[in-house]
Amino acid sequence: MAINKKQAGVIVAGVAAVALIGGGIWWAVGSNDSSAEAAGTTEEQVEAATTFDLTSQNAKDRPHIDPVDEAVAALEESGFEPIEPGKLTVAISPWAAPLGVLASDDNTTVIGTEADFGSLIADGLGLEYHPVAVDWADWPLGVQSGKYDLVASNVTVTEERKELFDFASYRQDLLGFYVQADSDIDEISEPADVAGLKIVVGSGTNQEKILLAWNEELEADGEKPAELVYYDDQAAADLALSSGRVDATLGPNATAAYRAAATGESKLVGTLDGGWPETAPIAAGTAKGNGLVEPVQLVLQSIIDDGTYDEVLERWALTSEGVDASEVNPPGLPKAE
Repeated sequence: MAINKKQAGVIVAGVAAVALIGGGIWWAVGSNDSSAEAAGTTEEQVEAATTFDLTSQNAKDRPHIDPVDEAVAALEESGFEPIEPGKLTVAISPWAAPLGVLASDDNTTVIGTEADFGSLIADGLGLEYHPVAVDWADWPLGVQSGKYDLVASNVTVTEERKELFDFASYRQDLLGFYVQADSDIDEISEPADVAGLKIVVGSGTNQEKILLAWNEELEADGEKPAELVYYDDQAAADLALSSGRVDATLGPNATAAYRAAATGESKLVGTLDGGWPETAPIAAGTAKGNGLVEPVQLVLQSIIDDGTYDEVLERWALTSEGVDASEVNPPGLPKAE
């Protein structure tokens, strides 16, 4: 069943509300307009919301490709042997749309951008796709120990990780500034743009570190700093933005882009690299030196070239994070000093 979703903590009449809680999805259905009005949601915003199918049917509808001859040949030459013969076992953490969630009708099928890319990689290698839902913290040991062939789970390339894993990049790692859909704010790209604004940010995150650094610049220039606002959960933060109590939010772009598309209540006005001021991409990871990464990169480049890659990003409202090329072991975020 495909439905329009409210991923803020408010319920719009006739629209299902979805909030990510732990490893699953919480659903509710509204029956009147009062909460929508309280949140400042307009009819135009509701109409602008995008429909996402979060049932197991989504997995059946995902794009597929034929085996990529060059990648299949490279896989054979590499000597790599899958954990399960004929299958590609892919670790994915399905706890945050659009990256990965468990289907709402069976709480088992893994769907999302990362699941789609994992499936396409398996297709291109001529292997059967075998996704495994894992806690994000468990993938490193699982890939190293041979429990999983590959991880495709919003993993940022770092120089430290490259000592243990090989990577094939496929997406930008971005933070996004989001404001109300009808806000007069059109762009946030530098400290001057946030002067005097109330901005929701996560405590202890890199985005908080960025805003604190920008505030230092503003104060040094005699300008009013941004007011950083903290919430314990995403639903409360979304409500604060939609009701006008704050001016903007800064957080991971992927999930914010999905919420913007799902609700029609917010818009993107600026992005920063996730490791600002450093840059590094999101990549699929394999055990170091096992021969799998080069074939994986060939598949990823093939889907970028033929447009299948864009299909995945478009169906999850994540075109803002697209790349033009896949690289093997690209520069990663530096080691912490």
